Amino acid sequence: MPRLLLLLLAVPALLQAQPSVSSTTRERATAPLPSPTRSASATRVSQAPVLDGRDDDAAWRSATVIDQFLEYEPNQGATPRFRTEVRVTYDERYLYVLGRMYDPAPDSIISLLSRRDVRTESEQLKLVIDSYHDRRTAYQFITNPAGVKRDFYVYNDNVEDATWDAVWDVATKIDSLGWVAEFRIPFSQIRFNQDDAKRFGFLIVRDVARTKQRISWPLFRRDVQGYVSQGGELEGFGRLPQPRRLEVTPYVVEKSSTRQNANGSYSSPVSQAFGADVKMGLGSNLTVDATINPDFGQVEADPSVLNLSAFEQFFEERRPFFLEGAGIFQFRTACDDIDTGCTGLFYSRRIGRSPQLLNRYGDGSSATASRIIGAGKVSGRLASGLSVGLVTAVTERELGTQRRTIEPQTGYAVLRLQQDLRNGNSGIGVMLTGVDRTNDEWSRNVLRGGAYTGGIDLRHRFAANNYELAASVSGSTVNGTADAIAATQRSSVHQYDRPDDDIAYDPTRTSMTGDAERLSISKFGGGITRFQSVLQRFSPGFESNDLGFQARADQQMFRNWFSLQLNTPTTYYRRAFLNFNTFNTWNTAGLALGQGLNMNWHVELPNTWWIHTGVNANALTPVFSDRAARGGPAVRLSSSGGAWLGLEGDRRKWYTPTLFMGTNSGDEGRSDGMWIEPGIQARVSSRFSASLAARYDRGNTDAQWHSNVVRDGATHYTFARLKQSTLRTTARVNYTATRTLSLQLYAQPFVTTGRYTNWRELDDPRATAYADRYQPFGPGDPGGFRVREFRSNTVVRWEYRPASVLFLVWQQGRSLYDPTASDFSFPQDVTRVFDVHPMNTLLVKASFWFNP
Repeated sequence: MPRLLLLLLAVPALLQAQPSVSSTTRERATAPLPSPTRSASATRVSQAPVLDGRDDDAAWRSATVIDQFLEYEPNQGATPRFRTEVRVTYDERYLYVLGRMYDPAPDSIISLLSRRDVRTESEQLKLVIDSYHDRRTAYQFITNPAGVKRDFYVYNDNVEDATWDAVWDVATKIDSLGWVAEFRIPFSQIRFNQDDAKRFGFLIVRDVARTKQRISWPLFRRDVQGYVSQGGELEGFGRLPQPRRLEVTPYVVEKSSTRQNANGSYSSPVSQAFGADVKMGLGSNLTVDATINPDFGQVEADPSVLNLSAFEQFFEERRPFFLEGAGIFQFRTACDDIDTGCTGLFYSRRIGRSPQLLNRYGDGSSATASRIIGAGKVSGRLASGLSVGLVTAVTERELGTQRRTIEPQTGYAVLRLQQDLRNGNSGIGVMLTGVDRTNDEWSRNVLRGGAYTGGIDLRHRFAANNYELAASVSGSTVNGTADAIAATQRSSVHQYDRPDDDIAYDPTRTSMTGDAERLSISKFGGGITRFQSVLQRFSPGFESNDLGFQARADQQMFRNWFSLQLNTPTTYYRRAFLNFNTFNTWNTAGLALGQGLNMNWHVELPNTWWIHTGVNANALTPVFSDRAARGGPAVRLSSSGGAWLGLEGDRRKWYTPTLFMGTNSGDEGRSDGMWIEPGIQARVSSRFSASLAARYDRGNTDAQWHSNVVRDGATHYTFARLKQSTLRTTARVNYTATRTLSLQLYAQPFVTTGRYTNWRELDDPRATAYADRYQPFGPGDPGGFRVREFRSNTVVRWEYRPASVLFLVWQQGRSLYDPTASDFSFPQDVTRVFDVHPMNTLLVKASFWFNP
């Protein structure tokens, strides 16, 4: 393995040194890129074309032809192998687009059915419509030869919101010349300014699946940041009528859910619920979204995890109401890694969260989520370039045993404003959030009564928009009873109770304030180099977790990322991405908390297989953890390192294998681990696909925090050696009967076992030698654990009329925590997952969309 890893790390560098590029490819790489026409006209028609996937309507014969397409992948600027023609017309209500994709081998066109918004390895045609012509936001409409619809809202020039679903139509047809896509897009589904000489930004992309070629009009350049800003112009529009924009979607739900009764028995009561979603336009620019008594029973369950760290686990938002338009509400306060995304002042999963006092006052019959009584959202963009976002929501008081509160009634509010400057190349924004809880005798001494945050952010692109400077400043204040604020100070986010710092723990205070700052400079375009440097800071009192997500306070971080992006194909690879990362973290007193180096490389071979590999090294200089002892003194960390390797097969085949694996070691050789993750994706037919992936982790953590024990008036911060094995398997099955009728199955068994040995306590936590930091603790057995879980979700989705959907859902969950010490046993742990009593939910949900 070490030799293979070193060889893979060396391959891209060697390839760069080899004169192996063909003369044709070299000419393409060095010749100046052509500059075709970047402007096209839309033709107004009096008789609308018939939506039938044919190009013989009179409206199309009189329309201007867009045909100066160029290839951008793999050979940027090359003349395409296949010709493409696009025509655009419009009338009072609709924008019509016809795409004629020529192909000399129509029987080889890849046409795959899937559920709406699901990307397959199929041919496709994509329209990017920048209706505000602000070069930052756009609407995408995509189809493939099977007529599967996908749509996105795009913000920040390249970030795609897949939850945006418009009501539009498309017809497709494969014929002797290739295939045709005919779009009919209502003007009511897009937003634009009301001016007499209207222009839309316009970008068209065609994918040829079997050759892995991508072509566009105008030419999309991968060495330039963003893609909305690279669009051409679509002219010819006069003053468009103001469309009526009111959409109402009432729904009804019938649900049966398993509940555990007080006596330990199980029952499955049936309940009914009614609600509605409303979407209404405020002028041509703003949209109001409201939901009353929403139900998200069709949403896939979160994956199973066992979190043994001091910090909260982050889960992605999955609920459609909060996902749609989420981009405008982003306000970044923490971006710890260029690859894992960012968190900030608004984390929508706080609304309707799992009751925070469930473990204190709840039982098996208690609610597992706070019911949302109602929520509203205003979003859009004014003609001045001001983007507006407003969210308000109220959740119901949830009760546990003996009618004790497990989550009080809570009100939430978020306001986001962003003003574009310099034609969208710069901007400034503000965000305000507020949470108010109606606390009572059960919750007031545990939960904060009010929490408020605010921040200002700005961005500025320069040097042909390839570089970007971004900065933000945020503040927070929380209030509540002395007990509630004391609990906040003692939480792992703040840990004011540490004995070896200068932060004062005050159990009498009833409020807490803090601030956060972030500064970054990035290069995301131009040439083959990319980089980003980030400096971010949280003061000890900064607290945004009531409506945002924040792992910890009292931290400063400086991170650097540098990348070589080799997009010009050679004999040995189609493209390669070589990434190099460094990071350093400190607390605000200057104590070093982390230091690391990372290198990861990703190479696509000429046969479209991918090779991924990476290595990392941490704590090469003295660093400490001020959270390891959960309120105890900071502990010195020993150096550690790891490596990983991954392979991905050709996704054009009916099956795609994947294999990832890695190892790590640390604590002067006392800690080690390995993991392996095989998987396969298969498409048996154009309608049926499935995937299966498994991951097995095995590790020995020599200094896993165990407990803080008070004896004789003194606190002992104890650790133990943890031997842990974890196996999770994820299976998915998709069957698409038609474009509007589909079946999806998701299932994940999860088992993890751990055995603690060598129980110790801190002795000299900052000692240079690892062995000197601890001393034996006992007597007693530190114990262990075994967790078995199974989660599945089966969804039948039928869009029986446009935007009106019937869901049939079966969810099942099985969970058992066994605190007894154990070693992992594959037959026992895996097969006995199904011995746990199932918690089933059967749901029928019907919605009806109409436009009054």
